[in-house]
Amino acid sequence: MKKIIKSLYSKIKKIIRIDKSSDEVKKLAIGKLITKKNKLKKIEKIEDIEFKIFSQFGDDGIIQFLIDKLEIDYEFQNFIEFGVEDYSEANTKFLLLNNNWSGLILDSSNENIESIKKSNFFWKFELEAIKCFIKKENINSIITNSNIYKKKIGILSIDIDGNDYWVWKEINVIDPLIVIIEYNSTFGFEKKISIPYKQDFERSKAHHSNLYWGASIEALKFLAKQKGYKFLTTNSAGNNAYFIKEKIFDKIKLNLKKNTYQSKFRESRDKSGKKTFINYDKRLNIIGNLEVEDVETNKLHKISELL
Repeated sequence: MKKIIKSLYSKIKKIIRIDKSSDEVKKLAIGKLITKKNKLKKIEKIEDIEFKIFSQFGDDGIIQFLIDKLEIDYEFQNFIEFGVEDYSEANTKFLLLNNNWSGLILDSSNENIESIKKSNFFWKFELEAIKCFIKKENINSIITNSNIYKKKIGILSIDIDGNDYWVWKEINVIDPLIVIIEYNSTFGFEKKISIPYKQDFERSKAHHSNLYWGASIEALKFLAKQKGYKFLTTNSAGNNAYFIKEKIFDKIKLNLKKNTYQSKFRESRDKSGKKTFINYDKRLNIIGNLEVEDVETNKLHKISELL
């Protein structure tokens, strides 16, 4: 990987004069080159197109691939992203800086939002940042009261580590072409389950392990079908799922050897808040007695009874 980056960087220096003080400029230049290279690839697995510039994992590459294949018109070049923290790692930041899309970003921390508003990119691009704690009761009004409302939305990205399923289910004031939503692979790949809706849900307070949050991939597929979307793939890190509007899905023409991935990152905590680095097969032992809701039957079950 280091050899690839070194090779790319040498090419970049021949194309543009890089400001050595700007890491952001370097990242953008590398991202542009990888994006062009990916267009020439024969894609067999999602890892073939993944790359990370500002996303947490390889989502920048997936998003660049999709907007190219779907040939998204200018009027749809708008995004909404939930749970961006300070926007240093986000699914839409490369899209903003590289492709000049307009966007709305939301986070519950006033400190994070103020930091974003003081950034150099905030005035350079059409970006709205709102401080709010997202609930199904307020999400539609937040969107309708924003500057981006009435614009056509190309991408909606949801990552709130909790009521993700219920918030997406409630949204009815926009109709994005692509939805990127985080799933909890600890909940397995067979059952349509989510945490039960709780208005003030906070992941770290719900259970010390940080493993009890969100919904399974099958629950999200179930909801997506009702909303007129088809499942395409997850990222290889096993945390973000990609859904495309049915009417444009066939434009992608992508046959992947594998579509769904299990997460391997180890973010579990003990009661004191320290990371325990527990592997996938041991996670359920920690949260087995907690309840989840079957989103198809609306019945509550203990996790250990289902998985």
